[in-house]
Amino acid sequence: MPSLTIQGYATKSVGQPLEPFTYESPELGENDVRVSISHCGVCHTDIHAIDDYYGITTFPFVPGHEIVGYISAVGHAVSGMKVGDRVAIGWQGRSCGKCEWCLKGEEQLCIDIVQSGTWVPYGGFSSSVVVDYRFAYTLPDAMPYEVAAVLTCAGITVYNPLRLYATRPAQKIGIISVGGLGHLAIQFAHALEYEVTAISSSPEKKRQALAFGADNFIVSDDQTSLNQLEYNFDLLLCTASGKINWGALLETLKKNGRFILVGFQDLELNSTDLVAHQLSITGSFIGSRARMQEMFSFAQAYGIKPAIEMMPMSKVNEALQRVKENKARYRIVLVNN
Repeated sequence: MPSLTIQGYATKSVGQPLEPFTYESPELGENDVRVSISHCGVCHTDIHAIDDYYGITTFPFVPGHEIVGYISAVGHAVSGMKVGDRVAIGWQGRSCGKCEWCLKGEEQLCIDIVQSGTWVPYGGFSSSVVVDYRFAYTLPDAMPYEVAAVLTCAGITVYNPLRLYATRPAQKIGIISVGGLGHLAIQFAHALEYEVTAISSSPEKKRQALAFGADNFIVSDDQTSLNQLEYNFDLLLCTASGKINWGALLETLKKNGRFILVGFQDLELNSTDLVAHQLSITGSFIGSRARMQEMFSFAQAYGIKPAIEMMPMSKVNEALQRVKENKARYRIVLVNN
């Protein structure tokens, strides 16, 4: 069978701009699907990987993991999917299927997670990608391509912890940062009937935060407002990528409160309140396959939609720069020609 040539955009070394890159499609395994990509979102994690922030990037590197497209080929063991089906793919494109976490249905915690990324060997800033069919998700018919693309990563990243810790009615949550993740977190938290307070360093985002569903808004460097929220929140969900005021924010948590990280924050805190108030700091990494499918249905049912800028795939470097400079409002989705 002749090989399939893929057109993509790759960086050849750490931190360098992407350039056109042609390669042969990975061989299709028995449980794999090949997906022709129509849309791919731009995530801050792509920038981290280009810069080899995690120390795991191999070059040449094709980023991209917020993918929507059509199945163009299926392995012989694929079940329930066929050529022509529209599917979405997030950061995780496979798992070992054998470790204790995969067997529990928490595939996002797979021991072999580094090799499970959709961008291994090459990602979604391209014309096609190959993944295990169990990590390709069928979509509600009415969901737009670009909305589904963003939900595959940004959506599941905030939905999973919100669902996990929505354990009782009328919980109060503070969502730190109204950005690419935060504006979705506000919408999901509102739909899950939290009392939502948006916490942002940008006062001009108040109107939008309230429109997304926040009940309250405070400016993160307004110490007077923060002091008035002492022992107020059951949960804080940190979606910020920059530095935050750890000390002041921890004081807004109730005793036994939980601070949830969905990004890669540097921890700069005094442990006194953590111990004396019996607080928890919890990390959350994407979500399981079951949670992903649930999230798509929930988003469609409650009309949750990211704010999106559309750009052609050929302008991938411009899109990455906009995300780096925090100019995207609030997510960018690349469209293949």
